[in-house]
Amino acid sequence: MADATILEPAVPQSSPAYSLIMNRLVYILVYTTSLQEDVMKIEIGSYEAKTKLPELLRQVKSGKSFTITNRGEAIADLVPCVDARGKDKIVAAKRLKAFMLTSPVRGVNVKKLIEEGRA
Repeated sequence: MADATILEPAVPQSSPAYSLIMNRLVYILVYTTSLQEDVMKIEIGSYEAKTKLPELLRQVKSGKSFTITNRGEAIADLVPCVDARGKDKIVAAKRLKAFMLTSPVRGVNVKKLIEEGRA
């Protein structure tokens, strides 16, 4: 992976506004459903969903989402419940990584934040 250029943030890192922005970003990434999840849903027919329900539930528990179809028409979404999403730290970390790869935060030196104990 190529080294990214670190730009200075528009808001000083010591300001309360910076902390608020970072906390809000983490909240958005962890507790809301992103558009990427909707794109990554796997379509599965209703008969196959019925016969493979235990396996589907295990996958949903790990954070995957499915769209159940009937003759090609989307009927229902099988997604993790809100409580499970909030508690599963591994899934949250994977979502954060996926977000950072598609929409990286610019102007924040994450390594410095980690060293300061703020990240």
